[in-house]
Amino acid sequence: MAFGDFNRINTNIQSMDAKLSLDRINRDLEQTQLRLSTGLRINRAEDDAAGFSIASRLGNRIEGLEQGLQNTGDAKSVLDIAEAGFDSIIDVLTEMKIKATQAANDSLGSEERGFIQQQVNALADELDQIVDQIVFQGQRLLDGDYSATFQVGERNDDIIHVEIQHENDAGFTSGDLGVDQLLVESHNDAQNAIGTVDSALTTVASVVNQVGTHQTQLTIREQLLTQMINSNQAARSRILDADFATQQSEAMRLQILQQTATTALAQANTAPEAVLDFISVNGSENGNGNGNGNGNGEENGNGNGDENGNGNGENNC
Repeated sequence: MAFGDFNRINTNIQSMDAKLSLDRINRDLEQTQLRLSTGLRINRAEDDAAGFSIASRLGNRIEGLEQGLQNTGDAKSVLDIAEAGFDSIIDVLTEMKIKATQAANDSLGSEERGFIQQQVNALADELDQIVDQIVFQGQRLLDGDYSATFQVGERNDDIIHVEIQHENDAGFTSGDLGVDQLLVESHNDAQNAIGTVDSALTTVASVVNQVGTHQTQLTIREQLLTQMINSNQAARSRILDADFATQQSEAMRLQILQQTATTALAQANTAPEAVLDFISVNGSENGNGNGNGNGNGEENGNGNGDENGNGNGENNC
């Protein structure tokens, strides 16, 4: 800080120092009020260049993780729909086994077995309709051609590959499972039908197990992504967000300093006026000296004249 005295009025150093301090206080107060209004400690890169860069990277990662979480939820929806379809297929196959087991009993005649055969044929058609109706975003999930790679994170390697099919890339229609031409019109045919349906149930159960494994993977990934999002948001908040208690206290301190600095500036601006009083005092002293000198002269002149005149007159007489 520069120093000066009030006897030199051409440059008011005290006023300049007070204004510099007031400008700094106003700038800090403006920044504090901005933080209170936005809730952010870093509003511009100049506030904290390193912190701004780190917070930006954390923000980008959070966005990627949130989208990965959304993708994971969509993938679970696909597998949930497929699982619902498999449940329906298992129900149909179970019903077909029941009918085949019923037809294998020789207590039934050919007419009764003919009715059961019609029911079995209808169940096979129902199985094909289920496969045709299990669709997600226009893609059939149970026709043996469904293969998908789900992006479940913000990195390239965060993927889960899913295929819904059994051996030989086959689907789950009645023809694929070998139950489209079941015969139950005799004891032997019904016995063979039971074995065929059991084999189809084993195939479907095996694929359902794979679907369940993928669902478990997605659930674990969903929990992991949620935890990662929370952790990254906490880290970003510590860097970027403002502490309102601290900022409010700082704002009050700066407001007090602003008032004192304004008062100090006003006093510094008026301080050089004291020089005018100095000039006025000197002028008064000079005027008084001149008046006293003149008075003394008159007294001397008058006195001498009177004395001289009076003396001279008396002597002449």
